[in-house]
Amino acid sequence: MDGISPKMQNQLAMLQQVQQQMQTVLSQKAQYEMALRESKKAQEELTAVPEEAEVFMNVGTVMVQQKKDKVLATLKEKIETLELRIKQLEKQEKALQGRFEQLQSQIKGALEQKGVPAAE
Repeated sequence: MDGISPKMQNQLAMLQQVQQQMQTVLSQKAQYEMALRESKKAQEELTAVPEEAEVFMNVGTVMVQQKKDKVLATLKEKIETLELRIKQLEKQEKALQGRFEQLQSQIKGALEQKGVPAAE
């Protein structure tokens, strides 16, 4: 990084940091989306089960027998929470993407002013 101004070094470091934050957000979002799909599938399967069927639910490391409607209510709440968290992560992702593009543009502009062709 010799010959690069401290301001440019700072912008490059910020760009890297934003990129890492985006990767973290995308990874979390993928995990929540997978959990959401699994929960919706469980809800769908449980809906098809007769009312009198034995239903079990994980509580920590133990499985306990529960009434079907209680398990369905728990799944519904979990699905709502996961959907809310995914929406929050999507907002965060969008904000980080905007910040990334802004920094990228600033760096590209600074390089062009110095006569250095910016890599595409």
